Amino acid sequence: MNKSHNSDTVNGIQHDQDIDLTNSLRKWADSFGVTLESSEFAAQMDLADPLREIRSNFTFPTMKDLPCVDLSLIEKPDEECIYLCGNSLGLKPKRADAYQQEVLNCWAKLGVFTHFTGRFPAAKCDLLVKDSLVKLVGAENTDEVVCMNGLTVNIHLLLISFYRPTATRYKIMIEGHAFPSDRYAVVSQLNLHGYTEEDGLIILQTRPGEHILRTEDILASIEKHGEHVAVIFLSGVHYYTGQKFDIETITKSGQAQGCLVGWDLAHAVGNVELKIHDWNVDFACWCTYKYLNSGAGGIAGVFIHQKHHHDNRPKFCGWWSNREDTRFEMQHSVDAAAGADSYRLCNPPPALVALHIAGLEIFEEAGMDRLLAKQYLLTGYLEHLMDHLALSDAGEDKFVEIITPRDPRQRGTQLSVMFPFSVKDIHERLEKRGVVVHRKILIRSNFI
Repeated sequence: MNKSHNSDTVNGIQHDQDIDLTNSLRKWADSFGVTLESSEFAAQMDLADPLREIRSNFTFPTMKDLPCVDLSLIEKPDEECIYLCGNSLGLKPKRADAYQQEVLNCWAKLGVFTHFTGRFPAAKCDLLVKDSLVKLVGAENTDEVVCMNGLTVNIHLLLISFYRPTATRYKIMIEGHAFPSDRYAVVSQLNLHGYTEEDGLIILQTRPGEHILRTEDILASIEKHGEHVAVIFLSGVHYYTGQKFDIETITKSGQAQGCLVGWDLAHAVGNVELKIHDWNVDFACWCTYKYLNSGAGGIAGVFIHQKHHHDNRPKFCGWWSNREDTRFEMQHSVDAAAGADSYRLCNPPPALVALHIAGLEIFEEAGMDRLLAKQYLLTGYLEHLMDHLALSDAGEDKFVEIITPRDPRQRGTQLSVMFPFSVKDIHERLEKRGVVVHRKILIRSNFI
């Protein structure tokens, strides 16, 4: 290995999407004396990676433990699988086991006193994640964020407050092929107010033959329909194409038309840079079991811009909507907590919060700036390898198409690829060899 190329060099890579990443990678490959497409290059980059130790914080499934693996194809069954599915379910932080046991031990030893005692006190453990969430989503302060419930529950709670239809402004705008549960929630909110999907839903569609929603088309639709739209509710990063939407520009455009603008950040939080307070987002919500590694069904999160903290909007309330210092006075009326905390309904689950903290701590240790720099490098490297492999030896047309935006400013860590034939066989062949990816099937489309 070239001694002049060390972890400091790799650490100096910024997520500056204006640099020619492939050219930079080729220069490093030349300095190593290997080709960019070789496994030796990847090994050398691993040695120079300042985040290489972060990987050891997670538990990777082994080949022998995965039900899909054909062990006759595997030389070393005890080896870790190749896990490329963190956009569906993140891996388990190793420290999660100890944190779960600590919650159980505290309950066993202290009984009711576990509400206010220990590392994860049951009555207020959710407050422990606020500082980390502020950094991850770009909130102004801890009053703007809260962890609670599951994502779809939170979508409903937010729309109860922010979707207030009038005779002329009653529509909700979403993107085409929105995550199904988001669409179900939005349509059920329309139905709750007496509107049908046909009457009240505006769906942003891509142009014929394209997979990505153009920002100019989104803005044009807002301009066309805005006076009748009560809420624009889009995904920060689209779950199957991996497209990162221009949150700031779209939010500004929607608000200029009098719309409230909210975002589902399930595939964005922990994946891309977010500054949702500065971007003036009205509200947002996210799950935590993907990039934040809190485990299946992990506790979700909510952001409410501080400009709405004194709106006196209607909301569903519960015991935990009350201020902490008066909660146990058992008053007949809610003494509302500040900001997003007033949207809480019930006692936070310490077991789920402990899992959430296990993942968040790793983000704190790694640093989001370094993670974003690594994301830019690694996603671009994978993109190059896929382009290289997609061409046949004869140089014929590609048999696989990357549908995620090529511009790094319009994507995160996910690359989605489309095949001109059924992807089922490819998916099964990968899984049999211990390569875990997420297969998505849409009408007339096949995606990995």
